[in-house]
Amino acid sequence: MNIRAKRKNSTTGYTNMIEGKVTISGLEKVYDTGDERTKAIDDLSLEVPSGEFLSVVGPSGCGKSTLLYLIAGFLDESDGTIAVDGNAINGPGTDRGVVFQDYALFPWRTVMGNVTYGLEQKGIDKEERQTTAQRFINMMDLDGFEDKYPKELSGGMKQRVSLARTLAYDPKILLMDEPFGALDQPLRESLQEHLLDIWRDVEKTVIFITHDVEEAVYLSEQVMVMTRHPGTKKEIFDIDLDRSESREDVILSEEYTDMRKQVWQSLREETNPNTGN
Repeated sequence: MNIRAKRKNSTTGYTNMIEGKVTISGLEKVYDTGDERTKAIDDLSLEVPSGEFLSVVGPSGCGKSTLLYLIAGFLDESDGTIAVDGNAINGPGTDRGVVFQDYALFPWRTVMGNVTYGLEQKGIDKEERQTTAQRFINMMDLDGFEDKYPKELSGGMKQRVSLARTLAYDPKILLMDEPFGALDQPLRESLQEHLLDIWRDVEKTVIFITHDVEEAVYLSEQVMVMTRHPGTKKEIFDIDLDRSESREDVILSEEYTDMRKQVWQSLREETNPNTGN
């Protein structure tokens, strides 16, 4: 069962199409140091519908993070176009929020101070900033930690603060660069469940970079496999799992096992090109 099909509102019974469609056409990125030109991404075209959860997997060095930073506007494309809802991106913007693996929290700000940061940049008044930030702090089960500093938090709590900070300023799109990669397995699984709950709640487009096939299949509506360097789209898998079941039931299901195998085999062809498929 597709998670998005279960999203409802009080008027129609189902949500209207939300914003956050990403369209990429003929994307190319070349790093030019003057002495050497390295093509990181080559002729990549992709459409991510509004509200979709897309995970991206590929061999090390295939350009996964480069792709994310291009969509974020941190890097300029060498050729091709990237658009959000039909509008070409022109640098970073509040319509796109980025969650990094290393949290990127301000150590001199408390949890509340970190979560309100983006709202401050948008010029939101103090009372509204506090109310909005508190809502997302509560959503992340961080109530009671508002006055703590990052050094006083565990890794999982820091990642939840990072996600709360990004969600608080209400971007259309969440760009996540291996956000759970440094966490141990129990905590990783806990935050995966948390992310799925949040995604159902706030209805954002999510583009999620990971090296973990199991994570990609479990979380996503679609998984894109990238080719080895220079990276481009190899194939996209539609993931249709009944996530109304428990995590254990999903992971042990025939559907999950089959999709994981298909994605793994596609990725293996890129990481081990001499295996003869």
